[in-house]
Amino acid sequence: MSNTITFTSIVVNSADPVALATFYATATGWKITSADPDFTTLDGGATPISFQRVEGYQVPRWPRPGHHLHLDFAAADVPATVKALVELGAAVAEEQPGGDDWVVLTDPEGHPFCVSAG
Repeated sequence: MSNTITFTSIVVNSADPVALATFYATATGWKITSADPDFTTLDGGATPISFQRVEGYQVPRWPRPGHHLHLDFAAADVPATVKALVELGAAVAEEQPGGDDWVVLTDPEGHPFCVSAG
């Protein structure tokens, strides 16, 4: 391929971009760098994460078919981090395929994400 592309961000569909970005900002310590009701960006890691409003947004259900991606995070104390995330509005997923390697949670809109030791 003569042209190359550069990876610039992850964009997550959402019913409420500001609320979802606020959840992840609180969880990660990252900063919301732009916010409006239709598109909100969170920055502070290697790659920014944006959240875009989608009319008629349907919550992904882990591990229902059609699930396309999830975010992975690392924490020094996984049990304490999971507890804090649940207090922020996350939920521990019923299905846990990682055994003791990671914990699958869902954010307040139902997007799955994982936390592992790191």
